Amino acid sequence: MVAARLNGVLAGGLGGGDGLSAAACRRLAQSATCSPPVSLLYFGEIVAHFDPHMTRMGQVFLAAGLLVATGARAAATNDAPDFNEVLGLVRAHLAGTTETDLNRVALEALLTALRGKVSIGGGESAAVRTNALLAKSSLLEENIAYLRVARFDEPLAKDCATAFAQLAATNKLIGVVLDLRFAEGADYAAAAAVADLFQAKARPLIDWGQGVVSSKEKSDAIRLPVGVLVNRESGGAAEALAAIFRETGTGLILGGVTAGRAMIGEEFPLKNGQRLRVATLPVKVGDAVALTPRGLKPDIEVQASPQEERGFLDDPYSTSPKSVAAGGGGQSLTNQPAGTNRVARRPRMTEADLVRARREGTNLDGELPEPRMVEPAKPLVRDPALARALDLLKGLAVVRASRS
Repeated sequence: MVAARLNGVLAGGLGGGDGLSAAACRRLAQSATCSPPVSLLYFGEIVAHFDPHMTRMGQVFLAAGLLVATGARAAATNDAPDFNEVLGLVRAHLAGTTETDLNRVALEALLTALRGKVSIGGGESAAVRTNALLAKSSLLEENIAYLRVARFDEPLAKDCATAFAQLAATNKLIGVVLDLRFAEGADYAAAAAVADLFQAKARPLIDWGQGVVSSKEKSDAIRLPVGVLVNRESGGAAEALAAIFRETGTGLILGGVTAGRAMIGEEFPLKNGQRLRVATLPVKVGDAVALTPRGLKPDIEVQASPQEERGFLDDPYSTSPKSVAAGGGGQSLTNQPAGTNRVARRPRMTEADLVRARREGTNLDGELPEPRMVEPAKPLVRDPALARALDLLKGLAVVRASRS
């Protein structure tokens, strides 16, 4: 399956063609998916994950926890107790709580469990809406564009196009990493506009209940392989965009299963004047492929905790104890970790230097020629999902070069 998608992404990134050979697909797929992963450039460090420490909760939150735990156990056994029965027992026997407390906690627990599928009020706060849509754009490994989306809104496609043009103006790019981890928002029109940047031909992209939106035929589309990073916090427009890349054959998805929140919502008025928004129908991408509440499964799964991934967002090269302990990251085959506070080592005379000196007629009994300085090691990308995406894009670039 992954080999077939590699073939499609390569062909799509080239704007057509025959794609990869079967053997090349198998090699790239194996390097990306075997466990433990055999990476082209990075090895994932094996670091233990620990459960969070238990904290003491108040009586009200203990009651909410009991309700949630009871529901989870019931879901596992298919023998759910009556919610009103449980609530009545808690109300009658839990001291120090009021009806208002129970109502608030139960509502918060319900909305948290169904986040993205059920919401009350106007959705995102004004504070969130003022954040930049494109959180970061940078050049990685000297030839790969990195774009990290923070939030989906109307100007996002323009921001992505501008950032990509700036990176491509002075660098010969071989691929794009589109980071949708923790991206917020349910603006599916914005997701369609971003996807359209990578489509050279007219094809159906997405339908969120307002008719099918298709890409436009164009000669200036971004024709490079794309690695799309997602995790459990990628919901709504983010997972819809990732699915579009998959269905159109222009990108591969790496990371964890998405949130399963790409749904069409319907609003219902509440007695207090607020409105309850409930997801009623799935969003469809490509040729009417419906996204499910189970979430989008990545083409290449990368194990990493949300806490670890958040730590790498600002600095994918981080070597802080917190990041390393959380799950390590990628390492290069050719480079060793480079620290900024190391004392420079005195270069040694190598056999190659001696041969060069003899060839140039230098008197070896006298002063030896100045040895060549060893280039400092490049920093390592320790973000596991990002490192895997870089490996993939580099591997595709090698195949493309061999065919040209």
